Amino acid sequence: MTIHSDWGDWLPRAVEDADPDGVAVWYLGCNGFVLKGRDGTTLFVDPYLGTGDPPRTVRMVPVPFDPADVSAADAVLATHEHTDHVHGPSQAPILERTGATFYAPDAGLEVAREDERWTDEWDVDDDQLAEVAEGDSFDVGEFTVHVEPAHDADAAHPVSYVFEHDAGTVFHGGDTKPGDDLADVGERYDLDLGVLAFGSVGNVPDKESGEPKRTKWYSDENEIAEAANALQLDRLLPSHWDMWKGLTADPTALYDHVRSFDRPRSLEIVEIGDRVDL
Repeated sequence: MTIHSDWGDWLPRAVEDADPDGVAVWYLGCNGFVLKGRDGTTLFVDPYLGTGDPPRTVRMVPVPFDPADVSAADAVLATHEHTDHVHGPSQAPILERTGATFYAPDAGLEVAREDERWTDEWDVDDDQLAEVAEGDSFDVGEFTVHVEPAHDADAAHPVSYVFEHDAGTVFHGGDTKPGDDLADVGERYDLDLGVLAFGSVGNVPDKESGEPKRTKWYSDENEIAEAANALQLDRLLPSHWDMWKGLTADPTALYDHVRSFDRPRSLEIVEIGDRVDL
């Protein structure tokens, strides 16, 4: 599969040229993000540049860049094994071009090594593929990355990530929904910005029969508010609401769902390509 960017190379060039005072965070659509620190350390989390598998999954937002245009990356991290989180055509060219390390839980690495054979199909070495599990911590440049639990019943082994930097701390929950572990994460970290997947319930063709099936993959309005409150987030950034036909949602509706709670203190609504800063 060859990736075609709808936007040329302006977004990777914007990331490359950025000189943040602390940490800059770009939203790539779906659940993808780039974090760049003041010293230049650049992390990609769940970047997905595919178009889905029409007619079952149909991408509703632009493909913002070609992974071959990424010239600087220190790590690519995946939260779980689903295609829009582990995807060779989206991620292996970044590893190939930059020498970055790919971090994922065991089920995600199984996709990379066995199902998609990244080391055969791309110029990627096996030592660029690193397994993570809940409780792990490691440094990537100026960031310390902590691997925490996630609650996603549709995934074989999901995790979440906490990115600590002296400018602030970012939580990326993958496709997590509320769960008991999130309150513990919120107690142990001072989370400045938290990314949580949000979407509607819709009819999506069944993978086997092709018939429409009531489908819920992400937190609804009340669940994302519950998770954000448990995590004690300062800023909640909803993701994934823009991506799949039939499951899109209106993130501005979340103002009514979070405003009576102490946390999150603010709701950060961004669109694909937008940047926020810590």
